[in-house]
Amino acid sequence: MSVDHRADVLISAQGLAALLASGNTPCILAVRSPDTTCPRPFETAPRIPGALETDMTVHFASPSHPQHGSRPLPTREAFQETARQFGLERDRTIVLYDHDGNLMAARAWWVLRWAGFQHVFMLDGGFAAWQAANGPITNTEPGPPLPSDVTLKDGDMGVLDADAAATLARSGVLLDSRIAPNYRGGETPPGAPPRGHIPGALNIPAPDNLTADGHFADLSVLRSMYAAAGADGTRAVGVYCGAGVSAAHNVAVLTMLGIDAPMYPGSWSAWSADPTRPVAIGDEPG
Repeated sequence: MSVDHRADVLISAQGLAALLASGNTPCILAVRSPDTTCPRPFETAPRIPGALETDMTVHFASPSHPQHGSRPLPTREAFQETARQFGLERDRTIVLYDHDGNLMAARAWWVLRWAGFQHVFMLDGGFAAWQAANGPITNTEPGPPLPSDVTLKDGDMGVLDADAAATLARSGVLLDSRIAPNYRGGETPPGAPPRGHIPGALNIPAPDNLTADGHFADLSVLRSMYAAAGADGTRAVGVYCGAGVSAAHNVAVLTMLGIDAPMYPGSWSAWSADPTRPVAIGDEPG
């Protein structure tokens, strides 16, 4: 019997509407980043009523670091302050959405799960799905939430460092969630970091997880796609990307399939900054 944990990761627009109507008001976080397709300025952009503004690069990451990559994980202390700032509580449902096929929201989902929050869901299809379901929309940002006194604890999201990622690429399955040209790599100008992938890694671009309308594909489709890369639950699996953002999207899919998969947060931005690390180029794992 195939495992189906989709409901542990995603909430539909209809499910969110029902949750709001029930009086069990979730904390809704709109996840932005410099790369989002959400209209600017964010403060007056159309939003789900009550959704709080978050910046994936600020609230769910630390500043870029040569050894830790472009989007390192936040420190526990910093993220605890963020969680308190947004009024997050351990027993309250948290719903995340973006305008980008959950490619931004997935990083926030991962960090919240890593920090021990269990009731965290991404809105399947994002803001477009809410619009299509005729959910209420406002252009007014809500006032600041009441802060909480939540204390973080270890969650259930595993973390890989560079050495563990390199080992897993040979002993198990290491998935690279970047788009194919970035995985393939090639020549770079003098002084620029190398382009390519961790030797042994296989490529499943995160956008391939989605249908044309931005929803996650049926689990039968995703299961076949991941099994073709060896991620079928019989071998250890890990994921990386460029900077630990789109990798979270693939981790979310694997979670839906009942497969635990740690993430290498530093990803290619950290790997390629170390000149001693090997680089594979081309369409083959290497």
